[in-house]
Amino acid sequence: MAKADGVEVCPALDRAGCRIGRVRIKLERTFETGPVSGRGFPMNDRHMSSSSTTRALEHPSSVDTRFDRRLGEILDYATEVFAEKGYEGASMRDLSRLSGISLAGLYYYFESKEKLLYFIQQHTFNTIIERLRERLQESHDPETRIRIFVHNHISYSVAKQKAMKVLAHEDDVLKDGFGTELAAIKREYYRVCVGLVEDLVKAEGLKFVGRHAGPTGGIGTRTAVMGLFGMMNWLYTWYRPHVDPDAETIAGEMSDIFLRGVRAEKAADWKPRRAPNLSRKPETNGRPRAKGAKRKPAPSLATGRTRS
Repeated sequence: MAKADGVEVCPALDRAGCRIGRVRIKLERTFETGPVSGRGFPMNDRHMSSSSTTRALEHPSSVDTRFDRRLGEILDYATEVFAEKGYEGASMRDLSRLSGISLAGLYYYFESKEKLLYFIQQHTFNTIIERLRERLQESHDPETRIRIFVHNHISYSVAKQKAMKVLAHEDDVLKDGFGTELAAIKREYYRVCVGLVEDLVKAEGLKFVGRHAGPTGGIGTRTAVMGLFGMMNWLYTWYRPHVDPDAETIAGEMSDIFLRGVRAEKAADWKPRRAPNLSRKPETNGRPRAKGAKRKPAPSLATGRTRS
């Protein structure tokens, strides 16, 4: 397993792209490299494209052919169809109507909509991770690296809302080999974030954040990381370009929320929370249950009816 900045990276992430028949899809340079602000991310995102899911298609001979361009267009149209109708509700006929490409033409490029979904998800993950690995090399400061991680994810989410919707909604559709490969990429992405958090904990001596800190009144590393992903991954459900701030501002705010949370123990009035006492006796209407008192039947969650 290869390493990048001390973080183990799955071999799948070291590839420049994937094969589709005789064509090689290179990872799209979704983000422009620009000046980095004090928070560790580009000063603006004005060069980011919001219309393409995958444009950087390359034939082995490095000649941009009509085949390659059409392949990228199909993936773009497929992303729109899946985002609008969902994987189960979408069909190759829907894609044919939207793209203007005949069914026979579509099957020439992709044998099934399952393979289409696979390449959309694989490309999205690989694009995010490839850019992240490049940007993490810009700094060795633990806080800045976490901010880079958040901004990298948020920038893509803002620019590619439909792709992120497909990624989130169709998370468990793919099975067998396709699903296994995507699951491996997701695990490595998660581990990169865990590594960044653990670097911060070590550098700042945070005693109440760690893998086993939850039961002692602290914050478990997994809980912290999954909470961060929860904030970032649902952005597409509420973000409105004309109402909400730009990606840089949102990334900064989410980074602040996360960092202040894991650094809570540094606050003067902070105290470790007490773990709930699960061994206390059950109560009835705020009073201890009388000895021998019968418990009222609870409503059935399966049917919504009260047992007789």
